[in-house]
Amino acid sequence: VQLQASGGGLVQAGGSLNLSCIASGSIFSINAMGWYRQAPGKQRELVADISSGGSRNYADSVKGRFTISRDNAKNTVYLQMNSLKSEDTAVYYCHADGRDLLNIRIPRNWWGQGTQVTVSS
Repeated sequence: VQLQASGGGLVQAGGSLNLSCIASGSIFSINAMGWYRQAPGKQRELVADISSGGSRNYADSVKGRFTISRDNAKNTVYLQMNSLKSEDTAVYYCHADGRDLLNIRIPRNWWGQGTQVTVSS
């Protein structure tokens, strides 16, 4: 299973970006999908995730500014980022957990390649 993220870029503070991540390959099922980020010199942190049923979870730092959504039919998760701040600058990684057709008994964790988001002040 592969996760392909897109949508990062350079934006001014106060601006918006929309990230997308598509899961493909030998997918049997996907549970939660989400986004993490890692800024230089910092640990990777959860930004937001969403369950297969639509329950959402956000980091306190992005509540009210970011919105996560997903299209289960397309195995795609989105992150709409508004009112961006310089501290949102990081590499954003897509994540999903589920099971693949190689062995449906084993739960898996999958990561995308990361997409750079840079917010200029």
